Amino acid sequence: MSFQNKVVWITGASSGIGKALALELSQQDALLILSARNEKALEEVKSECKTSENVMVLPLDLGLYDDFGATAKQAISWFGRIDILVNNGGISQRSFAKDTQVSVDQRIMDVNYTGTVALTKAVLPHFLEKKQGHIVVTTSIVGKIGTPLRSTYAASKHALHGFFDSLRTELYDDNIDVTLICPGYVTTNVSMNALQGDGSPQNSMDKATANGIKPERFAKLMAKAIRRKKQEAYIAGFKEKLGVYVKRWIPKLYSFMVRKLSVT
Repeated sequence: MSFQNKVVWITGASSGIGKALALELSQQDALLILSARNEKALEEVKSECKTSENVMVLPLDLGLYDDFGATAKQAISWFGRIDILVNNGGISQRSFAKDTQVSVDQRIMDVNYTGTVALTKAVLPHFLEKKQGHIVVTTSIVGKIGTPLRSTYAASKHALHGFFDSLRTELYDDNIDVTLICPGYVTTNVSMNALQGDGSPQNSMDKATANGIKPERFAKLMAKAIRRKKQEAYIAGFKEKLGVYVKRWIPKLYSFMVRKLSVT
């Protein structure tokens, strides 16, 4: 599959993985719709794309998901179709469960899970009508395992796996693909913007995040996984991938290992 002239709608496109993927797909001559809350940042990403005329900006807050049907219609109207929906928007967490307000738990679930599901459901009738489409979801390695300070974040990502694995089976006969992308540590502002127990941003970079995969490299690998229509792809360092397999095959050893992790 080539991305040339494919219409790709990317959420969380104002920075980090979303921005890097937008720039990568722009180089591959895709037609892009970029969404996030920060319209100014989206316009800056648009200006960096190879052909800005092939990029549309559509501000979107995943936490305000009651009228995504109208938003999807607007997105479809620009290029006449959507070929690939990349659900990349989300927020992280850096707080112990005991210290996290329930309102913060709800905010994380609203954005990471419910907002993503709602946007997918808004685009799904369009995919079903044309009997073709590709749904991509950025989850996380912690969508497969759990680590300290990320209880609700991990829960939201686990929920995405459950929903989209089920959806994939339902859509098989409709020629609609579902790809789950599981990042490990990537050098983005995700830890800077991560919510603490009271809902305030952490405003500091985790050491592991700072030493993670560069977004540009990640975007190339992500684009490759999308192009190959992989069902699930782990794009992460050795230790993060190891955690997934140890958890699967030797869960007691994984429990010991994760207790030894640095909480940052």
